[in-house]
This record gives sequence, structure tokens and C-alpha cells, in this order.
Amino acid sequence: MRAWTWQYEGYDPTQERLKEALCTLGNGRFATRGALPECAADDVHYPGTYAAGCYNRLVSVVAERRVENEDMVNLPNWLPLRFRPAGGTWLTPDTAPVLDHCLVLVLDSGLLERETRYGLDGDRVLTVRQQRLVHMADPNLAALRTEFTVDGGATELEVEAALDGGVVNAGVRRYRGLEGRHLTHVHTGTAAPGTVWLRCRTRTSDIRVGMAARLTADAPVTDSHEHPRALQRVRLLLEPGRTRTVDKTVALHTSRDPAISDPLQTAVDRVGDAPGFETLLRWHVTAWSQLWRRAEIDVPGEPGAILRLHLFHVLQTLSPHTADLDVGVPARGLHGEAYRGHIFWDELFVLPYLNLHFPEVSRALLRYRHRRLDRARAAARAIGCRGALYPWQSGSDGREETQRLHLNPRSGRWLPDHTHLQHHVGSAIAYNVWQYCEASGDTEFLHTKGAEMLLQIARFWADSATWDEGLGRHRIRGVVGPDEYHESYPGAAAPGLDDNAYTNVTAAWVLARTLEVLRELPQARRRELFERVDLAGDELERWETVSRTLHVPFHDGVVSQFEGYGDLVELDWEGYQKRYDDIRRLDRILEAEGDTVNRYKASKQADVLMLGYLFSPGELQSLFHRLGHRLDEASWHRTVDYYLARTSHGSTLSGLVHGWILARARRAEAWLFCQEALRGDVADLQGGTTGEGIHLGAMAGTLDLVQRGLTGLETRQGALWLDPVPLPELSSYGFSLQYQGHWGVRLRLERGLLEVSVPPSELPPIAVRLPDRTVGVEPGGTSRLLLPGSQ
Repeated sequence: MRAWTWQYEGYDPTQERLKEALCTLGNGRFATRGALPECAADDVHYPGTYAAGCYNRLVSVVAERRVENEDMVNLPNWLPLRFRPAGGTWLTPDTAPVLDHCLVLVLDSGLLERETRYGLDGDRVLTVRQQRLVHMADPNLAALRTEFTVDGGATELEVEAALDGGVVNAGVRRYRGLEGRHLTHVHTGTAAPGTVWLRCRTRTSDIRVGMAARLTADAPVTDSHEHPRALQRVRLLLEPGRTRTVDKTVALHTSRDPAISDPLQTAVDRVGDAPGFETLLRWHVTAWSQLWRRAEIDVPGEPGAILRLHLFHVLQTLSPHTADLDVGVPARGLHGEAYRGHIFWDELFVLPYLNLHFPEVSRALLRYRHRRLDRARAAARAIGCRGALYPWQSGSDGREETQRLHLNPRSGRWLPDHTHLQHHVGSAIAYNVWQYCEASGDTEFLHTKGAEMLLQIARFWADSATWDEGLGRHRIRGVVGPDEYHESYPGAAAPGLDDNAYTNVTAAWVLARTLEVLRELPQARRRELFERVDLAGDELERWETVSRTLHVPFHDGVVSQFEGYGDLVELDWEGYQKRYDDIRRLDRILEAEGDTVNRYKASKQADVLMLGYLFSPGELQSLFHRLGHRLDEASWHRTVDYYLARTSHGSTLSGLVHGWILARARRAEAWLFCQEALRGDVADLQGGTTGEGIHLGAMAGTLDLVQRGLTGLETRQGALWLDPVPLPELSSYGFSLQYQGHWGVRLRLERGLLEVSVPPSELPPIAVRLPDRTVGVEPGGTSRLLLPGSQ
């Protein structure tokens, strides 16, 4: 496999969903899965197209309850292009002999290429070659070039292209009992010779969708309409050795697009104005080359190849085109229907990477959160608190979208879902605001929208905290932590846990950081902000107190995941590993046995240890000191060891966080977890979940592992702080970044030597702080620094 391609040889129906997800093409505005155009949706194939922020809400009846869900909508399928010998059956890899099949994702140019050799009757062989793109320069266009060549005898080939409006959301098996028909009022028509159109709208959100397709071939093209599809047909006489080409160009618009009035007319005009395939391809490749320059990463070997694939999918989901939209970070990308396309806290793992390459995208994603601040304030009021309570899952308008029932596929039972109690998502948003502003130097955002979000999130935490006279501490009760396995105490009637350490420590950080920001605001802006939010005179004093007195539980010399965690039962890890091939989803295994994971010291993913992911060792020690606790290196390492032995890694984020922490703790097993994070999607380690959509947070997190985790890179106090850790398996790597207006800053580490290059400009020099010294790197200059401990 070449460094800039991702290739699959042969046809294996059991692997098609995985390939389709990993071969998705997108541009930040919409994306289409890498399904074969001749194959319809079935148990093997699933050709889905999704537009960022396009949701619809439907009601289903589940277990005799009415359940309302908002889903990212599977839009009309623009891919269909099937073919057959005249009068024969349509050819697909499932119905005809496949002699050879190769699928290649070309990362540097954003292309999906395929070549398939079908065996026909006699000695005839049909070779089908295709190039597909979802245009990165014009984010409303896509194109498909198909070349047909026959050997062994002349063949008349029938080709049929379509726009299909008869699609449903059916890409996730466990959701299929729910209502999935999101499109209505499907109409088709002809715009011009060779061009057809389709329009429809979503059933409740009333988003209008317009799609137009132009088919070009060196033979007459005819069109017809068979509801709900617009069809185009062409007959090609294939002579042995002579290649015939069919090009399909498609435009997609929705009523959520800026600066348009009629999605259908805009799509028809756009496809009519679009140039031929070669010109489209040239513009598309140029746009991708510009992205790769801004996001350059140079890591050798297989890890480097996987990192480029991860970066490719991050850029396809969140490109500069995203900056024009009102969208968040979908946890599964625009690659499938898992998690219903919802936004969780995954920007916590995505924005730190984007901040240093595409800050305009980070700002847009934070504005998505700011636009929903009023909805978050309403959620806080609903539980009797001031401030902002952001939802664990959100979609179009910022209301809580977490389902109240979820299906355990092992037992077949629908169970209560209490994960909406993960109030810590607000701290993640605050953290992202701070990290973005530190990396970009965007004080305007920090002093306006950023300060408003920080203030309201801090206000919620202060209001959530209650004083415990016996402990002499403030407590936050009735929440769920990042672990997600534990939703209640064993036998408790009500859900929720008390004093989740991650929740309380990050809440204390938010309160302290917000106070700092408010102190540094210009006086006029501070007065304006306080008046606008009606900040009471004693609130800031309370914030200061709560930020120093939030309870952090301990047991056995380690930080407790939550109050009472030390009283839970130890799990027979060895026994369960022997009984089951995979115990990542231990919660499902135990429930199917009639037990509950709430009884055990067992975590799905990093919870307490997430603190070591967010904060450097020095900063984490300072936070605990502020809270009246001593967390030295030895006690932190005990805590790491304790939870490492009690975590099933049921999330792709878990290996990432553990690899990050263990690398910083200079532990030999760090690379094992780094490898798991790298291979999570490409090897489908979660057992079939990647085919439902990639794990965007984990992919971006692996990039940030190289960018910040291994380098110890922090952006604070107007400097780049670096404290690289040795990882023998990855001793040589480099990347570029954008920092406070400097474009193309290059960092390279090679066996104890750090090289920092700053491109020429009129900007001030960059301060680079190492553990033992500080250097200034002038624009146009390069510094080569020997790292502490190197020979």
C-alpha cells in the first residue's frame, strides 16, 4: 500500500460496509459513502449521502412507548449507475462472476477509484473503471466517470443512471425497528437534454432538497421518470479493446445552504454551468493540495499511512467549507447513521487539532455552540439552575437528543438510557473555547461569544454545587461521568452518581478559568457583559469558593471515579475474558446475564484518566492543589495503574487517551494503546461499528497525539511550550501548524533533536519554551534544539 492510497483487493461481501465507510468522499458540506454505484441498499451495501446539519425528527413506537428521535437524514442517492449486456441481467459483484476487483482511495487527490472485471458469457470480459469525487473546490458538486472496455467479443451494453428519492435511514441494524422515512414530496423532471432533476423535502424539519444530474456519453442519452427515481439511459456498442466513457455530474443543494432561494433551481443551474470531468478534476485536486499543505504531517511507515487516512476523513467532515455552516462535530462523521449523526463531546478531541491548522473551522464549530446558548440556559432552568446546561447529544437546535431507551443487541431488550446526565459536556465546550483562543490569539472571540459561554457554563457549575457540612466541601450530585457504564448506584431507585472526579475537577477548572477571563476583560466589555447576563454581586465570590472546595473523592490512595466507587465489587476479568471473545461492551454482556455493570469496578473507557489527557502533569497538580489535595507523580501513576486494570476499552477513544497518558508517563506499553487508537477504525476493532460511520474523535485524536501528545505542545501565555517524550516506535516525525497568524510553522523531531522553522513574515518572533530554556524563533528562521537528556 502506497503512503497516499488506501487499497482493497478482491470482493468480500462481509467487508463491504467497512469499505464503504472508510472510502467515503466528502467536502465538509456533504459526503457520500463508498458504495459501488451498481449496487442498491441491502444487507451488504449501503449507499448513503449526508449533508452537514440536515436533520429530521420522527416519532416511533418502541416497547409500547412513543419515542421521538432526530436523525441526520439519508438524502436522495445520486450514485446509481448500473449496466448489463443488452437484454441480460444487471451486473453486480453479488450476481455475476467477478474475476478481479480493486478499490483504491487516493488520499492526496480526494478520489475513489475502482476497477472490476466481470466475466460474461463465452470468453467475454467486461472491465469497469471508475473515478469518483465529491468536489472540494465547489462543495455542491460531485462527479463519477465510468469507463467500459470489453475483451473477447463485441458487446452491446445498456447503462442506466438514476437519482433515487426512495431512500430511507436503514444503515444501522439496531435502529431498523424505528421510523426511518425522512423524505417526502419526491418529484422528478427533465431540465435539459441529458439533465434530470429530483426535489423533495424532509417530513418534519421541512428542509427542501434539490438535486440535478447531467449524463455525458458519446451516444444518445434518453431520460424517463419512474417514481421516485429520475432515470437516464444510454446504449453503448463496445468493440474489443476500445474504451467508452460515461460521465455523471451531480449538483446537490438544500434550503439550509447560504445565499440561495430555491435549492432545485440552484442545483439545475449549477450542474448546467459545471465544466467537464477533466476540468472538475483539476480544480478538485488543486483544492486538496492546498488542504494538505495546511495540514502537513510526516510520519514514517504504517502509522503515517493510517494517520493520513484519519486526516483525510477529518478534512472531509470538517473542511473550510464547514466554516460557512451552522453545524457541530458529528461523532461518526458524515459517513453513516450511527449515533443518528448527533453531536456529543467529540469536539474535545477534534478542535485541538483544528485550532492549529484551520482555526476558522474551530471558530465556526464554537459558534454552533454559542447559537444554542439560550437553549442550554433553558435546560439549566428546567432543573432549577442558572447558567447553561449543554446537552450530551444535540442536533439541529441544541435540545437534548439523547434517547431515553437503548437496545442491547445481546439480550434484545430496550433499556433506560441515563447518559443525558453527562453534564460534563459543558466543561468540554469551555475547554475548547480556551484552547482555541490560546492557539489563534482570537481575543475578539474570547471577549465576546467565548466569554458569554464560559460565564454561563461556570454559573451552572456554581449553581449545581451544594454544600456538605459534614465534608466541609461542595458536591455535584446525580451525574454520569465519561465512563458511561455507571449510571446509578447498585439498587438505587434514581439514576446518577455523586462527585464524579472528572466532572468536579473540570468544573473547578471552568470556574477558575472564567474568573481569570473576566478579570482580563476590558472594563467596558466586562460591564456590558455583567449587565447583559444580570450577574449578581455575590456570584463571583461564590465561584471562587466553589472552585476551591469541590469534593474530589479518594480511596486506597487513588482518585475515586466517583464517591462510593471503592465500595463496588471487583469483577472477575480473567473469567469473563475466557468466556467471551470480546468484553469491550461488558455492560451489554452483564445485562444479558441479568446482572449490571453498576455493581462493579469496571469502566468502559477513560474517566478519571481523562484529566491526564486534558491537562499537563504540572497543570493537573496545580488544579488538585487548588482543591486542597496533593497529587504528586507517584499518586497519579498509582491512579493510572488502578484504572488501567479495570477498563474494558469499549470506546475507540479509550485507547487514544490511555496511549496519550502512558506516553507522558514514559511507560513501555504506551505504544500498544497508540496502535489500538490507530487501528480502531481501519481494523474495525469495535466489531462492525465502523461500517455504521467512522469514529471522528478517535481519528482526530490520533493526529493530535502526534501534534501535542508526544511533543508536549501547549499554547499558553503567548508561547509554544514543548516537552517531547521519547517513544522509540515513533522517534522521527514532523508536521506544520498555524499559530497566532504564523502560517506554515514546521516542527520536526528526530532522535532527541527538535527543529522549529517559522516562515517569513512581518509578525513578531515565536517564543518556544522547553523545560530547561526559552528561545525566540524569528520569522524566516530555524532553530535546532537538543532536547534535555539527549546525547
